[in-house]
Amino acid sequence: MKSLVALSCFFLSLCGDVLAQEILTAKEAVEIALQNNYDIRLSKNNQLVAKENNTYGNAGMLPTVSADLSQSNSVQNSNQVQNTGDERSLANAKNNNLSYGLSLGWTIFDGLGMFARLEKLQELEKQGNLEVKRMILTTVGDVITVYYTLVEQQNMLSALDSSIHISNARLRTAQNRFSIGKAAKLEVLNVQVNLNEDVSARLRQAETVKNLKTSLNSLLARDLDVDFQVDTVVTIDAALVYNDLQEKANQFNPDLQLILLNKRLAELDLKNVKASRYPVVRLNTGYNFSRSESSLGFVARSNSRGLNYGITASMNVFDGFNQRRNERVAKIQIENAGLQIEQQRLLVHTNLKTAYETYLTNLELVKLEEKNEDIARQNLNITLAKYTIGSISAVEFRDAQENFIDALARFNAAQLQAKLSEIQLKELIGQVDF
Repeated sequence: MKSLVALSCFFLSLCGDVLAQEILTAKEAVEIALQNNYDIRLSKNNQLVAKENNTYGNAGMLPTVSADLSQSNSVQNSNQVQNTGDERSLANAKNNNLSYGLSLGWTIFDGLGMFARLEKLQELEKQGNLEVKRMILTTVGDVITVYYTLVEQQNMLSALDSSIHISNARLRTAQNRFSIGKAAKLEVLNVQVNLNEDVSARLRQAETVKNLKTSLNSLLARDLDVDFQVDTVVTIDAALVYNDLQEKANQFNPDLQLILLNKRLAELDLKNVKASRYPVVRLNTGYNFSRSESSLGFVARSNSRGLNYGITASMNVFDGFNQRRNERVAKIQIENAGLQIEQQRLLVHTNLKTAYETYLTNLELVKLEEKNEDIARQNLNITLAKYTIGSISAVEFRDAQENFIDALARFNAAQLQAKLSEIQLKELIGQVDF
């Protein structure tokens, strides 16, 4: 009875230590990762680049205006023989030319290629949004996976703490029995060895917990030395239905959505290639000023200013069959994109089906291991009471103790695997919650 009371006090002290530290929930961990994680921030910046590129000007639909300035000077020794036979010469003759003005050019028709480019820029912006969504899903899945792995290992550490406490109580009981002549020295030594084994296992387990905390802090992109406790209650969504999951995967799986978008981009590339078959019509205009000075010549100085305008048109007549080759390649790219869609859809369905079967199996294992853990706990309590009054040996009690730790480890592992199966399914449908 005294041992049971002491064990209860030990569990209460553990709870007090946990409450004294920061409790980091899975939701809070995900929220921190969404703000700090470097992969998410990088993908968001790439999304902003795609958004900035999505303009009419980048598609080539707007005119371009340029300001030009040119000045040239020369000093030459000139000699001229005119048609009349007169000869003129001048040493160090200076010549100056200055011109400046504004020029405007506007492509008004390029075989509708500019419209294909604009639509491609819009699709690339959508692609950036999908990349951000996929990165968020991946990061959230990683955070939740590490978090619940830490929960499992933390629960195991607590179980080892309780096992050490029980072993200490056993050692005191064995020493008391030895002091009054009811037990041999060998029993005391065996119990001491068991205690040392528990302490050694606890040290290794504490290292595992610390390393997992470091990994989680790294995913959250915060100080690696931040210490915290996790919520050890594992809540598993046991209401997932395969048909609903399959329908959502077809609509929201990010990898499948990206490949569908890639096919659209390939179709727009074909439009852009076909635009080269048509003429390119461009309007040109400008207002220019020019001035020239010559020390030797018929005109010593001249100035001009005014408006110039015109239209140019060009058309590819023959380019070594490259146009036909480019169109054929673009069509093959569209066909490949269609095949990749079917391949990805099959892969998603395959992963979904296998993950769902694993999910169902893990749910059953959770129920089974929970019962086993409860039975092992009752057996430990009964064995502890018998050992206290000396009706069983230390070896029999150690067996019950180890069975309890093993049952608890299997129950924690079953909970973790069930949770990981749930996360995998939700990642496949593009809807991870926390």
